[in-house]
Amino acid sequence: MKPAERKRAQLTRDEMQHLQWLLGGLLTLVGLATVFYMDVEAWVLVGLTTAATLATMWWPRLPARLPGIAHTLTFPAIVAFFVVDLWLKAEVLPAMVRLDILLLLYRNISYRQRRDDLQIIVLGLFLVIVAGVLSVSLTFAVQILVYTGCGLALLLVVTLTEGPMGLTKPAPVPPGVVPAWVAQADLSLLARRVRAVLDWRVAGLGVGLFAGLVVISTGLFLAIPRFQLENSMFLDRFISKKARSGFSDTIRLGDVTEIQQDGGVALSVDVSDQTQIPASPYWRMLVLNQYDGGVFRASPGFRAAEFEQERTDSRLRGMARPVRGEEVVWTFYLESGVSRFLPLLGRFDTLVFREVQNFRFASRPALLALREEPVSMTAYRVSGFEVASSLPDRTFAERWRRLRNAQRTTEETQVRLTLEEPDRLALGQVLAQAAGTEPLPAGELARRLGDWLRRNHAYSLASSLPAGKGDPLVRWMRSREPGHCELFAGSFVLLARAAGVPARAVTGFRGGTWNGYSNNFTIRNADAHAWAELFDEATGAWVRADPLAERGNNPAEQVRGEPAAVARVDRSWTARFDSLRVFWYRRIVNFDQRSQAETLKAVKQATETSGRQVREFFRGGVQALKAWIAGPWDVSRLVRLGAGGLGLLLTLWLVREFGGAGWRALCGGRTVRGEDPVRREAGRWLRRLAECPPVAPEEAAVVADLQRVRFGARPTWPPAERTFRRARQVLRATQRRSRVTRS
Repeated sequence: MKPAERKRAQLTRDEMQHLQWLLGGLLTLVGLATVFYMDVEAWVLVGLTTAATLATMWWPRLPARLPGIAHTLTFPAIVAFFVVDLWLKAEVLPAMVRLDILLLLYRNISYRQRRDDLQIIVLGLFLVIVAGVLSVSLTFAVQILVYTGCGLALLLVVTLTEGPMGLTKPAPVPPGVVPAWVAQADLSLLARRVRAVLDWRVAGLGVGLFAGLVVISTGLFLAIPRFQLENSMFLDRFISKKARSGFSDTIRLGDVTEIQQDGGVALSVDVSDQTQIPASPYWRMLVLNQYDGGVFRASPGFRAAEFEQERTDSRLRGMARPVRGEEVVWTFYLESGVSRFLPLLGRFDTLVFREVQNFRFASRPALLALREEPVSMTAYRVSGFEVASSLPDRTFAERWRRLRNAQRTTEETQVRLTLEEPDRLALGQVLAQAAGTEPLPAGELARRLGDWLRRNHAYSLASSLPAGKGDPLVRWMRSREPGHCELFAGSFVLLARAAGVPARAVTGFRGGTWNGYSNNFTIRNADAHAWAELFDEATGAWVRADPLAERGNNPAEQVRGEPAAVARVDRSWTARFDSLRVFWYRRIVNFDQRSQAETLKAVKQATETSGRQVREFFRGGVQALKAWIAGPWDVSRLVRLGAGGLGLLLTLWLVREFGGAGWRALCGGRTVRGEDPVRREAGRWLRRLAECPPVAPEEAAVVADLQRVRFGARPTWPPAERTFRRARQVLRATQRRSRVTRS
């Protein structure tokens, strides 16, 4: 034979089905192995399923010996087992794992079709995913690779055997019938045949491609998380819609000319006592005390003096004094991509994270900074907030008193301005217009400066700095251009420092809306804000001064209570969707084990009570059965028992002989859809006979009669009941003939 005429040997259809059977069993065993990584009581089911799978892989004839009634009762039994398991144990995930194992067991003790093999892949994948979430073992990574390889091999064999869309789908195998491929199944012969037809070059190419895919996936897995963690401030502009709110170490006035309106949620806050909610809350995040050339930043000296050494913990003690009575608890849910500086209302007593964090704490300015910006939602709980418009600072007050008549440095006084001489003179002229030349108390100075800024400049998100030389803030103050909050706050700080009063800029959020569905504060990125803080020498505290708030220092601003929340209530569709997120956060966030322990205790009590009731019910039934058996067996009792048995046998015979046709006839003769029940019954018998085609002429005549009943006009029908009885006889004869042929 010429080389061109040679043809590589191929596996037959029966051999491909045998290989498909073995791969399905192997995939089941790999999926069952993942249970070893779970804390689930399913060892009996795992052992039973493993033994049954190995047995059917070695002896494929075993599923044919399973009685037909077992296939009928399997699904109700599995459902009942799952319901009882979930009721008695009250553990959803373990119950689902045991249900998955039972389904795998059934799929391996019955002959499978295409969809059954796909179900095995999905069922095993569920176990793999659950174990992957609960496990951090490196050996589990190897198991995932093995499962992936076996799953791809099974999909390939299924496609080659039954066609890409199941066009050559074989007929389902009736219970008790041995498929044709099982009669010729031989493991050693199959191994030799696979080795003979296997093209090692193609196999090597496939293994190489799979290995390359594994290497690339591993590289992406290792590279992408690190890239996101180290560069989250850069990537969040591309992966999320965050407002340019300035929540970093600097505020660049030249860059922030337009704050993007963003309706995305930045922060959600739960409050245990609504009466403690201020009407206009300020959520402080970062203090910026150094100004240079249009840029505010937290100076190195400020960070070194105020922030403590980094610590790793889940609990933090603040500087606020504990309050008497029931403490108010604030629960914060900070979305990812906002900042590594956490929003706070002021000083607090205790702060608890959901999990251990790396952070630095500044107690005097009440600031908290994480090491890195979180890539997921960060939850923390605060108790003992001092919600006020002032922040005492004894350390700075002492330094300020000592240096009142001495030379003052930038770091110690925060008053010296690094401005050119023309800009300083221009700033002095602006200050004279705004507050006069005489020294004023901090409160009066804040009021006059705020009034002057609002009188000469309108608020606008689309702001532009006037062109020219010199400091950009001074140029803006001398103009009539509108400005955003950074320009107002920065100008206020420069004017206050020029007047000899320490001042600093603060960034964070202002206000928010009260979600009327989930009853919590919702702060969005559009609520980002910048304001100022002045040092009041009379009180020794930093006082909040917001140039954009006309009542910036009015005590009425601190009105609290439920009316303040009702005034800003939000019942829009957006709030409805936001409430779903809050409901989810409330259920996944646990700051301590108390609520969890109470829940587990309640579940345990309910489970014990339910289990006791079930046991008492079955015990009562068993005792009643024993009492009935031990009772006197007289003639009347035997007659009743015999009549009941005969009635049951008669009912079973009627159901077997006439099926559902008689019941449908009693119910009106037609189905809900309007189809004749006799035609439907004929179609059912035609489908069953198509699985075992008749060969004798009299048997073919029965098929013709069934086709006439199914598709012909009613006057041409043969007697329907007689035709159905003959069809049953033909089906039994063909099944017996098929068994004899295979044996």
